[in-house]
Amino acid sequence: MTAARLDLDDCFALSDREVDAYRRDGHVIVRALARPEEVEHYRPALLEAGERVRHDRRPLEERDTYGKAFIQMFNLWRQSELAKAFVFSRRFARVAAELMGVSGVRLYHDQALFKEPEGGPTPWHQDQFYWPLDTLDTITLWIPLVPATREMGLMTFASGSHRFGSLGDFAIGDESQAEFDRVIDEKRLPRTPSSAFALGDASFHSGWTLHSAPPNRTGRLRESMTVIYFSDGTRVGALDHPNRRFDRDAWLRGCEPGELAAGQLNPLLYPARER
Repeated sequence: MTAARLDLDDCFALSDREVDAYRRDGHVIVRALARPEEVEHYRPALLEAGERVRHDRRPLEERDTYGKAFIQMFNLWRQSELAKAFVFSRRFARVAAELMGVSGVRLYHDQALFKEPEGGPTPWHQDQFYWPLDTLDTITLWIPLVPATREMGLMTFASGSHRFGSLGDFAIGDESQAEFDRVIDEKRLPRTPSSAFALGDASFHSGWTLHSAPPNRTGRLRESMTVIYFSDGTRVGALDHPNRRFDRDAWLRGCEPGELAAGQLNPLLYPARER
């Protein structure tokens, strides 16, 4: 297998149908974004990096609702050159930019989200509740590192929910599940479950799109990587909540409200700078 075949910086032909679906629904599955051999090539490095930065090692039964939903490991790109090559993929970043209709995107952070066998449900939530980013142009890539069936706990989206922006200050938990379940019914938003993912399939969803996931009802770990992007030129928003202050300190170090969100941990991934 040659290095050229594993280069993740080439162009992916995104269809108009995929772009239209994303902008209408706030989420879309992009089939065959990566080749199976590419995912298989990078998977060991991502697993190793995740194990290195994993903090919560409590047994499943000792965790709360949030902790039972998934094992969460951040900024794997800082652990190895292979993990960095995957997260910094120009191919992935360009698709993110084209779906949002922006000219460039920066990295917010990556995270591995592993749902354990018999792991609990992921309550309804909006990702951008946590992010002090003054823009509507945020997007998350979710790509499993193994073939993923619905029984493993794939995401369900409230289609069209991104159009409402913030629907309340609720962190992931029992309260967010109850409140957003009510909001979805009130606004008559369709609940759209994801279909199975072949190796190399990926989904993208907006930062304000409500989503959840059922438990992993299989005996296999649901391994997935996420990369969060925001439009280049975005400014840091208000630090008006402890979660947003925490996120600024973690991912936007040195950036103050009103300044460009362009810290050392937020490289421009598309268009890539000349090397």
